[in-house]
Amino acid sequence: MLFRTMLYSGDLIFSTRSHQQILVTLLAEANSLTGLRVKVLSRDREELPSGYHYHMDKDFMRKFVKGDTNSYIFHMCWTLNKDDKLKFLQQMGMWYVNDQCVGKTTSEILPGKHAGVVDACCSAEPLFTCHYSDKASIKSCRDSPPKDKGQGSFW
Repeated sequence: MLFRTMLYSGDLIFSTRSHQQILVTLLAEANSLTGLRVKVLSRDREELPSGYHYHMDKDFMRKFVKGDTNSYIFHMCWTLNKDDKLKFLQQMGMWYVNDQCVGKTTSEILPGKHAGVVDACCSAEPLFTCHYSDKASIKSCRDSPPKDKGQGSFW
């Protein structure tokens, strides 16, 4: 019922431009009406940073890049599109998928078989690329153009 309601909330998702905001509201309502027990994690917890931190909290991102946080997963929400998410994750040293596998199905990667996709697609080391001088990065990207016009280097 919860997810059916979510699917029927397309107008709200469209008007707020956020499915997450609507889902949190519906979870709170389900908790109130039916006793459904849910725990919504705070965006202020350093263990689970997100695109909110990446785009809005430079102090946190400086700590994150230095390894001074207890973060163990990064969700790149609050980001306009998949292309930007990919670039930001590459620049943060959190991308491990080889280029030849991005956006492809298993059968496109290895026709006729499913075994071996992990070896073909996954890198043991992060696949770092500089894209923008004004976005957080594990290495200096000062020679790259800024993403947001008028912004200088992230550092």
